[in-house]
Amino acid sequence: MPGTDQAVGGRREAPAAPPPPSRARASAPPRTGSVRGRGSLVAWALLTPAGLVMLAVTVAPIAFLVYASFTDYDQRSLFTGAFDVVGARQYTDLLADAEFWRSLARTVVFTAAMVAGSVAIGAGVAQLLTRLGPAMRMTVTVVLILAWAMPTVASSLVWKWLFQPGYGVVNWMLTRTGLFGDMTDTDWSNSAPLAYVSIWLLIVWQAVPFIALTLYAALIQMPAELQEAARLDGAGEWRVWWSVTLPFLRPTLTLITLMSVIWDFNVFNQIWLVSAGGPDSATTTLGVFAYRTAFVAFKVGQGAALSVVTTVLLLAVTALYIRRLLRSGEDL
Repeated sequence: MPGTDQAVGGRREAPAAPPPPSRARASAPPRTGSVRGRGSLVAWALLTPAGLVMLAVTVAPIAFLVYASFTDYDQRSLFTGAFDVVGARQYTDLLADAEFWRSLARTVVFTAAMVAGSVAIGAGVAQLLTRLGPAMRMTVTVVLILAWAMPTVASSLVWKWLFQPGYGVVNWMLTRTGLFGDMTDTDWSNSAPLAYVSIWLLIVWQAVPFIALTLYAALIQMPAELQEAARLDGAGEWRVWWSVTLPFLRPTLTLITLMSVIWDFNVFNQIWLVSAGGPDSATTTLGVFAYRTAFVAFKVGQGAALSVVTTVLLLAVTALYIRRLLRSGEDL
């Protein structure tokens, strides 16, 4: 009958009960705090060895240097360990020393000459590398790397032998040309102009490989369409380089110039090995003056003050570079 349940096998079938609602287990949220904590511990564990090395070889010596600049640490202190804190007296004595200002002036002028020469020649060599064939480019690159890899002490000694009076190769070649007369017995280290010329040639020769290879790496990243468009507009090669290539290289040139200023400002090995700061202190820069003050006269406190002043000057130059980068919106 309608409205009644149908029997199956004489039994009335009960309606099937609806299935119970499934209770899905809510997945537990990841414990990001613990994961980050473990990641931080791993990062600190990996950085700790390098950090300890930096602390031992950089931070601690700089801290002692600054502290020693406020003391009268000298030769007596090396044997007895006794010294007194004298405040800023080392700095006032240093600023009142006329030889310090003469050394600073020589350093600034000589640094400007070395940076200008090395950057100009390095840029020319980099441009030359873009015009050479693969075989010649590889040969020039290998020669540059070999010159760059030569230790400064070894190259300085070889350079001094090249300019040695009596048997120096450079003196012999100049004598053979007849341009400057007989230069066989010319002692370059006993003449201030000649000493500066020989040292300038040595430092520029050592700096050109790094600058040339760095600028060449930047040049090959420049899109060729930029130069082609300038040539289609009627620009000559010099105009293309000045208006297209130079603006593209400006960030790299600025960084290289800054690094060259820092390196050349601190030059010591080449000057000391070639001329020892002579003749009559004519080639004594801040590096040579600091060495003579701290390790010849054993005025360690004043030498430390001089090193601090030099560091502050270089930090000021670096700050100007970073400020210029921030103003131009370029990445550090």
